[in-house]
Amino acid sequence: MSRAGGYRSLLCSRGAAVFFLAAAVGRVGIAMTGLGLVWLVHARTGSYGTAGLASGGFALAEALMGPQVARLIDRYGQTRVLPLCLVGHGGAIGVVVGSSSVAAEVASAGCAGAVVPQLGALSGARWAHLLRERTDELPTAFSLESLANATAFLLGPVLVTSLGAAEHAEMASATAASLVLGGAAVLTAQRRTAPRPAKAVHTGQNLLRPAFARIALMNLALGLYFGTTQVSVSSFALAHGVPAAPIVAAAGVSGLLSGWVYGRRRHRTSPERRLVRAGTHLTGVSLLLPLAPDGLWLAAALVLTEAAIPPTLVLLNVETEKSVHKAALTQAFTWNNSAGAAGSALAAALAGRAADAWGASTALALALVPAAGLLALARCIARRG
Repeated sequence: MSRAGGYRSLLCSRGAAVFFLAAAVGRVGIAMTGLGLVWLVHARTGSYGTAGLASGGFALAEALMGPQVARLIDRYGQTRVLPLCLVGHGGAIGVVVGSSSVAAEVASAGCAGAVVPQLGALSGARWAHLLRERTDELPTAFSLESLANATAFLLGPVLVTSLGAAEHAEMASATAASLVLGGAAVLTAQRRTAPRPAKAVHTGQNLLRPAFARIALMNLALGLYFGTTQVSVSSFALAHGVPAAPIVAAAGVSGLLSGWVYGRRRHRTSPERRLVRAGTHLTGVSLLLPLAPDGLWLAAALVLTEAAIPPTLVLLNVETEKSVHKAALTQAFTWNNSAGAAGSALAAALAGRAADAWGASTALALALVPAAGLLALARCIARRG
């Protein structure tokens, strides 16, 4: 059953379209930044090791410092903290682009990651504030966020790779920074839709509650799943002599369609029960991955598994909004992102070792572990209501 008005009615809410589109554009830049650093530093040094150090430093600093910056945003407000982030991020990327010192480039990449605006979390917090008296529309809003995020991570790597391959690595990093800074600047200017700064609360205690801990662990499980499948698919494609790009593209399109359809439907069951269903679907279909004899089978299996990802992310955002104090909401969303990023990085390393030692099918079988863990956590949340 379609939700009346759906996405259109949400975007027609006062100020919603502006902050959503600004954050969506900025997220394309964020999706470009890490890979852009690889192209830029490698073009200058000829070393993928150094390039990986710069990109890894950016990602690690973002994962560790992002929640701390989000805590300041919850405490003092988006419009007061974001300008400082823009100055810091823009300046650090400027040093990376303009410096001739490898040490300065690596250090500045880490600084850029530490203060990169967490636009997804900021946009999610604005939706929660805007719809505080229309909470039944939050799943639709978070579906929009899921679509924006998926689109960004489809377009961003393609754009930065095209520029890097054309020997315009500096332009790739500059374009990424321009999109991030431009989107965040427009978001900063939208004061009407920004959540009010919260009074001092014990946000640390709030985020350490078991309810949010389970949600963060589920985001970690999703990250582990992503990291495992990304490396395993590449290994499978090389081993079987098939192109990986069509397989990845088919899965990405499946995720986009799934998120779009999910946000347009009115659901009669509770979010907790839907989370169990999504986890069951993901775990069940993941059984097909290690059985793939060829690229077509693997693509079909990934299309089916990817269909469960956007609803799961939407439901985790809904559960996050329900389980933490509004004074810690931006921080909570950012911790979810950090958990997913950490899981993805860890799983990529483990899956890579498994693929080297035992082959791509064994690496694909590892995806069952985080999928089953996610299902177990979803059942635990459902039992506790």
